[in-house]
Amino acid sequence: MRYNFDLAESNQDASGQSPTPKGVEWVPLQEHPIFAAATGGFVDGEAAATGFPTNLVAWDGASRLYYWDSNNRCLRRISIRLGEREPTCVLAASPSKVLLADMQIDFLINKISINRNGSALLLSGLDGLCVMYLYGRSTTTDNTIVCRTITVGSRIFFNEPNVIHILQVSWHPYSDTHLGILSSDSAFRLFDLSSDLQQPEQEYYLQPVEPGRSRSAASMRPVDFSFGGDHLWDRFTVFLLFGDGSIYILCPIVPFGSVHKWESVMEIFGDAHTYGRQSGNPTAVLNYSLAISWLEATFPDLNNETIEEENLSTIKARPFALLDSSLCLQGPLHQVCHGGEDELLAAQTTQCEGHAVSFLYNSVSKDSVLVTAWSSGQLQIDALADEIQPVWTSGNLPHLHVASSHRILGFAMICESVSGDLPVVKLDKPVDNTVWLGYPPPLLRLAIVDLALPRTKKSGSHIAMFVDPLVPERFYSVHDGGIDSIILHFLPFTSKPIGKDSSIRTPSVHPVLSTCQAENSLLSPLCGFVTLFDSFGYSWIIGVTSSQECVVLEMKTWNLLLPHQVDVEKKLPSSDECKERSTPEIISKELLSGPKVVLAPQALPNLRSVSADSIEGRSTLHQYFKLFHENYVEYAHKVYFELKHHGPHLKRIIDDLNTRLHEAQEKLLKVEKKQSGLDARVDHAIHQQSLIEQRLQRLRNLPGAHKRPLTKAERDFKSELDQFSGVELDALRTSIDTLKARLRRYTQSSKGEVTNQTRKIRGRNYAQETQISQLKSSLEKLALVNRENTKKVQFIESALKAEEHSR
Repeated sequence: MRYNFDLAESNQDASGQSPTPKGVEWVPLQEHPIFAAATGGFVDGEAAATGFPTNLVAWDGASRLYYWDSNNRCLRRISIRLGEREPTCVLAASPSKVLLADMQIDFLINKISINRNGSALLLSGLDGLCVMYLYGRSTTTDNTIVCRTITVGSRIFFNEPNVIHILQVSWHPYSDTHLGILSSDSAFRLFDLSSDLQQPEQEYYLQPVEPGRSRSAASMRPVDFSFGGDHLWDRFTVFLLFGDGSIYILCPIVPFGSVHKWESVMEIFGDAHTYGRQSGNPTAVLNYSLAISWLEATFPDLNNETIEEENLSTIKARPFALLDSSLCLQGPLHQVCHGGEDELLAAQTTQCEGHAVSFLYNSVSKDSVLVTAWSSGQLQIDALADEIQPVWTSGNLPHLHVASSHRILGFAMICESVSGDLPVVKLDKPVDNTVWLGYPPPLLRLAIVDLALPRTKKSGSHIAMFVDPLVPERFYSVHDGGIDSIILHFLPFTSKPIGKDSSIRTPSVHPVLSTCQAENSLLSPLCGFVTLFDSFGYSWIIGVTSSQECVVLEMKTWNLLLPHQVDVEKKLPSSDECKERSTPEIISKELLSGPKVVLAPQALPNLRSVSADSIEGRSTLHQYFKLFHENYVEYAHKVYFELKHHGPHLKRIIDDLNTRLHEAQEKLLKVEKKQSGLDARVDHAIHQQSLIEQRLQRLRNLPGAHKRPLTKAERDFKSELDQFSGVELDALRTSIDTLKARLRRYTQSSKGEVTNQTRKIRGRNYAQETQISQLKSSLEKLALVNRENTKKVQFIESALKAEEHSR
């Protein structure tokens, strides 16, 4: 029996036990009044229209489930018990707690996320970002708690509407107070909620394109990011995904004051010393020395000989940044190449359609798996073929924010990619030629999974991905059509070596939940998704639909990765044997065969003349009674005992068969009722098919039906137009809005500085006039660029309209 009590909602009695509080009823989660009382209306319709995936459910990892009620603009806290009554059951306490913010939340929320220790909840949307601290103060109203709520980064992101949007926000996995935010101005920021809510602790401005070189707008538009896992330098790495599917990495990034495992940091420190000293390349020596300096300054306890390693389990990061170097934006990551120009070209080209929409990092033992989701419904699964190493760009000075005590409070830096084309790492190249040279790690392509999603929208599908908490080789993809489970059966460094005759198993895809019940499916059928698990190895999927219905699914976790082996040489059983094995053994065969044959004692020739009162007669009768008792009476006792023992079992079987018979009869009645409707639908479908065939025949007779197919140049031009219509125009509009916002802020700050300086020093405004003239020229150039971009956009739109009319 498993117990999972909510200590905040239960009171202990005098005996020390924790009974259920008065007035609290435990019901199945899917039957909770919050979900059972749904009126059928759709929540977050505006959030679904924006095209961003919505997740309004979070779990603290113990006994509390949080759900954002969009209709009532409040947070619901539900106490749950996992696996009680039945292993497949999830119980919830009714009524639930209502958590209210102590400030007005006037923006639409499309995502909630809880931090590592379960003390704060993130509420994010397109027009706002706030954090609610869950341990608030109670009110006079029953089951209502008012929680302290704060806003984050309002001066940067929400100062003016529709200028700088938040693309992705996530809690840092090694800190309870740090938030990572990726915004539309191609910047990654790290906020520390314990120090400053408006000024980021660390700012990284991403420059993936080398200055002076032109690339597509999708390659400069960030889409998603993910923090690394507990594997060497991965724990200090941030993975960045851009619109064209290219993946970049920033390493090292560590929050100030974050706590890490001593063993993990010592492993990185020892690995750097081991492989860094072996290289004689000056570039490798420089990168190695910078990495060692960063480690020793960030973790000063590494060189403290007075600290005993056995007694130290964690180590704390100190604020530090190199004064003469900035982080290098490593990438884009290319596929590993075996050799040959054809494979080299294939490694640098993408094989998926559309544009990238989301990204997932997953650490499985010794492997780092990267999954990229595309708008066409495809998943690109790669694994890092080499270890990540930090790389800095010398001469690019960061901007530091230093306190009066010479302690670093924050910094900002511009992260540029390495100039020039980096060589693609080949498998046959030794490790000494690539270690600490600043080359980004190559990718090993594992598979491309096509989810076969219906393409009902021009913008494509929006896919969110989550890792299974119990089976790291499995992850879930949540999309407009439901939930799919993808299991990786092969990993390059984790899987056991296989022989030449064995084949590598491809990932398996299993549909878990389908929400497409009609042709016109909703834009966001699922508005909440979370995975639950307990210490006994059971896991559940909790999904909340847009109609405010809850779905609870138990997931199997055992023997998922074992290959299915079939022995061909083994003789298959016959049909009689199968029937015999499938028949349950209710009564033993010994009883069914009857009592043993009674062997009568050897009769004397003169037995008939012997009387029963004589000694010979009594001896013969006694022997007959003894044989009868040993066979028939004991057999009767066995029959009585076994029938009594199997009586309840037979009753359960009969009740089960009666229940199945009743269900089958009900299904037959339903089928009979629907038969007439099915016949009418079949006749209607046949009639419609004949009409469509007639219409198709008339269309074939039209003069324009015999057009020649497009040439290769026309197909290439059409693909370019589709790329512009899907990604480039949105990226250009976002870039123009961002530039306008920066220019507006710069003009306002310049006017303020000019006014203050003219008040202090009159007559000495030559420098200000020079700045104003330079600003006017910059405005004129920017206006010229905007006009040119507008003409290009109009030309592209006219070409698209002409292409549509030509169809």
